[in-house]
Amino acid sequence: MQRITRIVLDNNDLNKMSLLDQYNFLLSFLKPHLTERTFSILPIPKLIDNNQYVGWYTHLEGQPVLLSSLTDEVRKKQIEETLKTRINDIEMTINSIPLTSEQQKLIVSWLPRIKSLGNQIYVINDDPVIVNSFEEPVLPKPAIVPPVTTSKTLWRWWHFLLIALLLIGFLSLLGLLWYLFGPSAKEKASNPLPEVVQPVEEKKPEIVQTIEPPKEQKVEPVVTEEPKVEPDVVAVTEPKIEPKPVPAPKEDPKPKVKNPPNCIPKQEIINNPNPSKMVLVFDNSLSMNVTLLEPPSEIEKYFLYHFEIGSYPNYMSRQDITEFENRMTRLPTRLSTSKKVALSSIDKIQQNVDISLVTLSTCPVADTTPFYNYANRGKLKSKINGLIPIDSSKSGTALYSGIEKASGMLDGVKRDDYILVISDGEDTCAKKNICTLVNYIAAQKPKLKINIVDIAGEHKIDCVANMTGGKVYIAQTPNDMIKQMNKAVSDMKLNRPVCK
Repeated sequence: MQRITRIVLDNNDLNKMSLLDQYNFLLSFLKPHLTERTFSILPIPKLIDNNQYVGWYTHLEGQPVLLSSLTDEVRKKQIEETLKTRINDIEMTINSIPLTSEQQKLIVSWLPRIKSLGNQIYVINDDPVIVNSFEEPVLPKPAIVPPVTTSKTLWRWWHFLLIALLLIGFLSLLGLLWYLFGPSAKEKASNPLPEVVQPVEEKKPEIVQTIEPPKEQKVEPVVTEEPKVEPDVVAVTEPKIEPKPVPAPKEDPKPKVKNPPNCIPKQEIINNPNPSKMVLVFDNSLSMNVTLLEPPSEIEKYFLYHFEIGSYPNYMSRQDITEFENRMTRLPTRLSTSKKVALSSIDKIQQNVDISLVTLSTCPVADTTPFYNYANRGKLKSKINGLIPIDSSKSGTALYSGIEKASGMLDGVKRDDYILVISDGEDTCAKKNICTLVNYIAAQKPKLKINIVDIAGEHKIDCVANMTGGKVYIAQTPNDMIKQMNKAVSDMKLNRPVCK
């Protein structure tokens, strides 16, 4: 893989960082559905040089050249056509695969960015590559049809019309000449006068007789017809007022359509003085900075060098180490995806359920927050969005402490309460047996259920869910994260919308 170019990126610009995250997610989603050639127009971005730049990388081999710098216009046009074809292939592929609402929104927002005129187009052996600017898309203006073309079409139309008129006139002239001088004209000329004269003489007296009698008869009925017209006019105007109250029944079917089948009535929320509560246990350790785009073998190697040994092999140069670090921490990471999925899941939790956050950042204990009600969920989301792993000697996953504190905040006896754990592994702070702790919690609080979203997929803390009647959901890709998180929340039965 070679680097095409690099562009400056302000890592404090949350909008740009979010767009970078979205772009990487788009790549991971599209890659399985596209051919290698079509996918090659979308290079892979990586944060480099202390996250001050984005490096754009591609598997294509050859010298990258800007399309705008090409002087051969024929070659330039061919490459532009290739680019259009491959973008069309992407659109056709997207239309042929099923999409979730979130995927649909992402693609709708990103297709204009892929087509944007503000992007830099590089060429590698006649293969175009789009280096995205992460700016507002600049789309080409629709072509305006020049007036010259309309005049040409009008001229052609009048041209054919004139020819048609001339033909019609010529044919009419021929017909007239045939009528006047043809063989049948002589026969018609001998008999017309006697035939015309006779009917004229017979009809003259008849016309005089028919005119005189109706003059007297028409005067009398005129008076009798006038009063009959008046009641007819009144009868016609009266029924026109009746159809006014028709629009009223249109409002009846609306409430039937709006209410989903599994909604919770507002009265049920009001009448429940002791609703369920939920604690979100969120892993914010350094291991969550690893990318979701690398296979488990590479991730294991990274953890070995970074956490267990604490150093890289001697045969790796400084540049090799930097490139390896950048590759293993590129977006989307476990943390960035977990944040995104957690934020969307919070919006689906019922309005009468209060939520608290327990973060696993440092040893020996976890951090807790108060419970946030529905009106204050914005503060909870801001808290999650601001989580950043702390790189220090105390950094670790205090899972034992987190479960212990979370269970202490919940009832689990008189009501159903829930803990949702999002983590990539076992406790790295305490040597205590977490299964023993959860066994004790399950005995004391039988109505407390714990679900786990396991990002690493190593099944090291399955006992936490199994002993409380919960479930473990494995999620090792961005798509898995969305699906499994939704399943984990749905299994708790806390995602009923309020009836309207």
